[in-house]
Amino acid sequence: MNLLSVEGIAKRFGERILFADVTFGLEQGQKMALVAKNGEGKTTLLEMLSGDVMPDSGNVVWRNGISIGYLRQDNPFNEFNTVKEVLYGSDNDFVRALNSYEFAIENPMDDDAMQKALNLMDASKAWDYEAKIDKLLSIFGMDSLGKNQPIDLLSGGQKKRIALIKLIVDEPDVFILDEPTNHLDISMIEWLEEYLAGPNISLFLVTHDRYFLSRVCNQILELDGGLGHRYTGDYEYFIEKKAEREENLTAEIGKAKNLYRKEIEWMRRMPKARATKAKSREDRFYDTEKKAKQRINKDEMQLSIKSERLGSKILELHHVKKSFDTLKIVDDFNYTFKKGDKIGIAGKNGVGKTTFLNLVMGLEEVDSGKIITGETVQFGYYTQKGIQPSEDKRIIDVVKDIAEIIPLEKGRKITASQLLEKFLFPPKQQYTYVSKLSGGEKKRLYLLTILMSNPNFLILDEPTNDLDIKTIQILEDFLREFPGCLMIVSHDRAFMDNLADHIFYFKGEGQIKDYNKSYSEIIEIQKAEGGNAASPKAVQAPKEVEKKTDNYTEKLSYNERREFNKLEKEIAKLEVKKTELTEKMNEATADAETLMNSSKEIGTVIENIEAKELRWLELSERA
Repeated sequence: MNLLSVEGIAKRFGERILFADVTFGLEQGQKMALVAKNGEGKTTLLEMLSGDVMPDSGNVVWRNGISIGYLRQDNPFNEFNTVKEVLYGSDNDFVRALNSYEFAIENPMDDDAMQKALNLMDASKAWDYEAKIDKLLSIFGMDSLGKNQPIDLLSGGQKKRIALIKLIVDEPDVFILDEPTNHLDISMIEWLEEYLAGPNISLFLVTHDRYFLSRVCNQILELDGGLGHRYTGDYEYFIEKKAEREENLTAEIGKAKNLYRKEIEWMRRMPKARATKAKSREDRFYDTEKKAKQRINKDEMQLSIKSERLGSKILELHHVKKSFDTLKIVDDFNYTFKKGDKIGIAGKNGVGKTTFLNLVMGLEEVDSGKIITGETVQFGYYTQKGIQPSEDKRIIDVVKDIAEIIPLEKGRKITASQLLEKFLFPPKQQYTYVSKLSGGEKKRLYLLTILMSNPNFLILDEPTNDLDIKTIQILEDFLREFPGCLMIVSHDRAFMDNLADHIFYFKGEGQIKDYNKSYSEIIEIQKAEGGNAASPKAVQAPKEVEKKTDNYTEKLSYNERREFNKLEKEIAKLEVKKTELTEKMNEATADAETLMNSSKEIGTVIENIEAKELRWLELSERA
């Protein structure tokens, strides 16, 4: 069933054309990702779909009766509302039943009102609605907030999560999501992946998270050069087919140029009074001219800033401790940085990752221990807040305020304007105001200002948020070859997997473990230890989940009950896997390499079985 038809939409702001002719549709159950460079109109297109912005031409047509849920990058809540008023503010049967029930509780003498409220609660299944909200608040780490908390006192990340919870609770026919994984930790991201991948979810989103995109979306719409190109498949398929499209287009342009050179001579020779047949050839000439002069946009950000030499002593942390009241952030941590260290920093939200970076930078004082920084260390610190230039300042002035001439490698120099061009800010755009930039363009400008200081030790706190995928890949390439030290805080699994040599994992209570593994491997370790989020199915039917809990789990928390119920199934699956591997090893046709791989895999399976059996025994004894 077709839910959305978009035909030939176009949008421009002054001389800047965002897109000129974009056509696509969305069927029920399809999950489409929008991919484009920063500043090419991704958020504007989402706002057109939501009805907030009108196209200059073309049409956006939704099927009658379709409900749309739009998650914005910045959610404009009423600052006087509470969390409860936001979550329960929808005009639907659930909320009306809950309001009538609350009224009845406040008026206990009115028996008729109570009976009517109970009937409404049962009819609309509003009991499930409230339980669903509570479970989502827990999954997204918001259950410690009181529902009467003023929304204006929440951080930007907390507001984003509240908006996402409200959207999931409302269950719209179509989700429109702008960077839904920003401000979520990995357990939240994986929960959201599983939820959105459900067969009944229809989805149109913008995301920079390549793993999320590949695991959730089955359609990709690319904005490139003002046109829309649609691909059916995941992100890897898109990359392959995009390369094929550009190769074919290059060949077509080459042919058109050859034909154009021949036809232009004919155009010059022909008199102005042409026959009908000649007029038809003239029309074809202009079509050929348009094709021949078409340009494939290959502009890419170039990162080539000079890096100062790093001495033998870099950064040493000796018995570092830091707490805020009873909350331990770092408890007796030691590490000595070596040249070329590329370290990822991971852990759930609120365990102190950003505070750790501030300790290294000297922006926070340690409670005890020492942090010793080498004399040659030049930090470049990219924070989540970013720079805060005046909105009425021009882009070129932001850079010139730092330096008008910037040194590059091998003694070369570059002007502020030339540097901006390397970061994809063309001369015309350099004199526009910061307020006109998209979120991703502001982040790109901020990254430029960080690299201008010629750092040899980069500290990046969530650098991929709001950047487009192409820019992230270029940043990855630069950081992979960066000769200095690097520390990254990020929930972007692909970015961390591609860059971090090892991970400082913040387990909570001040405990930091140094894993010599990839980020994805550590995520699997945390799942095995019971740190994964609740299943989306539990949120879709919370009342049924609660009915299934038996007496033996009454002494366990909700997460522990869920874990206990899952462990037997997981152990059974691992036992089947173990049997399959054993049979594979016993096959007469198995070669040496197969035997070696199966042997390694069966060892891992046995370790997982033992760990899960120990955990099952621990929980059963407590119950």
